[in-house]
Amino acid sequence: MPSPRRGRDYIARHGETVFNAARRLQGDHAHTPLTRDGFAQADEMGAALRTLLGARPALTLWASPTGRALQTLSVIAEHLELDWHAARTDARLVEIGMGSWGGRYYADVVAQVGPVIGAGGILRPAPDGESYAAIAERTGAWAADTADDAGDRLVVMHGISSRVLRGVLTGLAPHDGLDAPVAPGLPQGSVSLIAGGVETLAHRGTGQAPA
Repeated sequence: MPSPRRGRDYIARHGETVFNAARRLQGDHAHTPLTRDGFAQADEMGAALRTLLGARPALTLWASPTGRALQTLSVIAEHLELDWHAARTDARLVEIGMGSWGGRYYADVVAQVGPVIGAGGILRPAPDGESYAAIAERTGAWAADTADDAGDRLVVMHGISSRVLRGVLTGLAPHDGLDAPVAPGLPQGSVSLIAGGVETLAHRGTGQAPA
């Protein structure tokens, strides 16, 4: 577990996308736009954070470089009266790589290989996809490299990768069989608060439940 930062980390899961609505495996696809429900979830996150933090808070903005994360961030930033163009992006915050399963319909993959979502909303990695240990390595490296960030941060990212990052930041034990810490899943549009290595829920989204 990295040493807890002095500031707080608000870890947000982006809103629903067209792939989510169509029940397609999204993975690390770069640009799958938000649905109307996804924009509404981003609005809800922005309103919740505005209530918690007020206008123009001293908040460093971080995001996965994917379109859906940046769309979500832009809406939240509008509520906070912050310039989302000032956000920093890092490819280490992207979603799990799904290999040859990426973009396929869940139903088609399940028909071919069996269930792909297990207990607790754990998404099964594709045979040629990214392992949870690899996600822990890259998100943990991002956390270590940015440990000196001053003050509070908002980090907009994805369902699986955020679960692993939250596990890294809170020092969870590795999940059985995955060789990586995995925090409990949260619906799309949720915001988790991590302060001093301890996690609380800042806002529970109304989107799809985990993965």
